[in-house]
This record gives sequence, C-alpha cells and structure tokens, in this order.
Amino acid sequence: QVRLVESGGGLVHTGGSLRLSCIASGSINELAAINAMGWYRQAPGKEREMVATITRAGTTNYADSVKDRLTISKGTSQNIMFLQMNSLKPEDTAVYYCNAGLRLGTMPYWGQGTQVTVSS
Repeated sequence: QVRLVESGGGLVHTGGSLRLSCIASGSINELAAINAMGWYRQAPGKEREMVATITRAGTTNYADSVKDRLTISKGTSQNIMFLQMNSLKPEDTAVYYCNAGLRLGTMPYWGQGTQVTVSS
C-alpha cells in the first residue's frame, strides 16, 4: 500500500511563504505505478478542492486562485513532491493534502494532511 506523508505546514503572516513536501513510500512496483500527484486543500466548512497537479512527464495544472503564487514540483526522486507557496493570503488557510495515483482522475492515495494557517 502506498503511503503519503506531508510536512512543512505552519503559521505565517499574509504575504509570507511556506514549502510543503510530500514523500511517497511503498514497494518498487507501487511507486513505479504512480504517474500523477497533486495537492488538495480543505478549509473549515468547505469542500476539498484541487490546488495543483503534476504528472510524471512534468505537466502541471493549477487552480485559478493560486496561479502565479503557488508552484508544484517534483524532487530528483519521483516519489517526492513539493508545493512552494508564496504571497500567501488568509484565504489559503486550510489543511493541505497530498494525493497520488496511476493517472489524473484515478488517484486513490491520500496523506494525512498538514495545516497551513495564514494570519491577516
């Protein structure tokens, strides 16, 4: 079973930056089958929403609300993913989840989430 672990959340002021990390672990075959990863977030009282996704080939997609402020990337190892968060706003406050799977739309693996809080 693939396991995803996020880190890097915290409390920052408006305009600040954070860098989230997600490390995937599992068997060689399970990790080789991961061709897409992404970040989602869920704010209190709201539904979980897509923040950004990245494929094994490096194709990225962003929610309109985070374009030009948040950047998704992969490490030199395919099982590591980052989310660089700049110019943070209070509306970015949420629990951020790492997500992974065979392809976009088929991503059944989830991390436990990391809290990001942006104070005004």
